[in-house]
Amino acid sequence: MFRRRRREQPEQATEQEAAAPTRESGPWDADEPHPDTDRIDLGGLRLPHNSDFDVRLASVGDQHVGVVALYEDSSLQLQALAAPRSSGLWDEVKAKIRAQAKHLEEQEGPFGSELTGEMKVDGAARPARYLGIDGPRWFLLAVISGKAATDETIATAYIDFIKDVVVVRGDEPMAREEPIPLRRPSDPGAEQQEDEQGFNPFRRGPEISEIR
Repeated sequence: MFRRRRREQPEQATEQEAAAPTRESGPWDADEPHPDTDRIDLGGLRLPHNSDFDVRLASVGDQHVGVVALYEDSSLQLQALAAPRSSGLWDEVKAKIRAQAKHLEEQEGPFGSELTGEMKVDGAARPARYLGIDGPRWFLLAVISGKAATDETIATAYIDFIKDVVVVRGDEPMAREEPIPLRRPSDPGAEQQEDEQGFNPFRRGPEISEIR
């Protein structure tokens, strides 16, 4: 679990003080004005600090490609992908998800259109919500599974978490749908937990982990 809290870089904080956020909530792009709060700096993602959440890195090979947050017998999986400058990815990703996870329904949620239904985990059905947020040259996929997928009280904590995520796309060229790379917290004193399996947006949190 990541336990050490990190603040935004001083120069970024100065810019944010000069320009107030133009939206009520995120997810935020690193280049837009956003609240200067304590966040876990993972490079491509900066996550809000919530001591109730157990946050883990998800990796494929030597590359960290996503995170999972565990809370109240539920999980939140987050993965940020590079997107074209001219269009978003959510419509395309939704079609791919529906092709793999049958019997999902589309409904309106806090970030617009989302998919709800069930996923199969070890042969058992598990409630799930798939949320997609298109940003400037990035796309954020959030998958809430377990009790929080149907219990709005628990889901609220996850939605608030997503709303304060900062995505750091960077200026380097990236292929369409390429995962925005993450890294361990820059503070060597920060603690984390990592497992030993590959990232899969159709599995629950404890099974998203790392391959070496």
